[in-house]
Amino acid sequence: MHIVHARRAKLAALLEQHRFLPVKELCKRLEISEATARRDLAALVEEKKITRTFGGALKEFNDRFPSFRERQSQFSRGKARIAQTALSLIEQGKTYFFDSGTTIHSIAKAFCEAPVTPVKIVTSNLPVGEMLAVLPGVEVFLLAGQLLHLQSTLLGQTALRSLEFWHFDRAFLSAEAMTTSGIWNSQLAIVEQQKVVLRRSSRHVFCLDGSKLERQAPHFLIGWDEVESLITDLPLKKLFAAGIPLDPSRYLDLADPSEERPAESSSPSDEMPVHIL
Repeated sequence: MHIVHARRAKLAALLEQHRFLPVKELCKRLEISEATARRDLAALVEEKKITRTFGGALKEFNDRFPSFRERQSQFSRGKARIAQTALSLIEQGKTYFFDSGTTIHSIAKAFCEAPVTPVKIVTSNLPVGEMLAVLPGVEVFLLAGQLLHLQSTLLGQTALRSLEFWHFDRAFLSAEAMTTSGIWNSQLAIVEQQKVVLRRSSRHVFCLDGSKLERQAPHFLIGWDEVESLITDLPLKKLFAAGIPLDPSRYLDLADPSEERPAESSSPSDEMPVHIL
């Protein structure tokens, strides 16, 4: 029984750390069967060491993670500057994926003010879909999937299957954290969906405001050696100080046109407001 108790203690610690994890993920981490995992979970509930949630990890994420509306007003200036840079990457006649998240919503808002048409846009982001669908020359397609109303997004196995119908010229992606090792996100289902998007995209760009630097998120998405492009409002000095590896041969600055460009220099400058890796 000491082996069982040790396993259940580890299971409880995992849930305390991540707050919610699907049974399949617990099985993978603990190297146990689904039947064993469910018995352990039932025992921990009976011992009042964990609380059972109904509707699975997606419902838990939807209920506890800050809502789309709550996040929309945060770091809005940085998101707007990122959006203007991202807008320059959109070309006529192409097919794009717009991820969930409020930074991607800012890109859609900027696109509405200066649309590039014709284009096709596929999205899991409901507010983005509603915003762009009214534009002439823009075909908008929503993923199938489970609707998380507070997050205003579509996720789950059905969404993963619906992505297999598409190939994207470029994907605009969001995330919750960036560290020296790479980019992380808050929910396993989001990471699974983004990995399919990456696989089905010719090019991709991550759009991350400065608040995401050195944050903690439970699920690893991609290492820097695989990241093709990054748009951020952080000065290069902060990225370098945090140990974010930038390849100079793939680095391009697209300064805010409303600001005066600094004199060209061979060294990074704090005055460059938006960067692409």
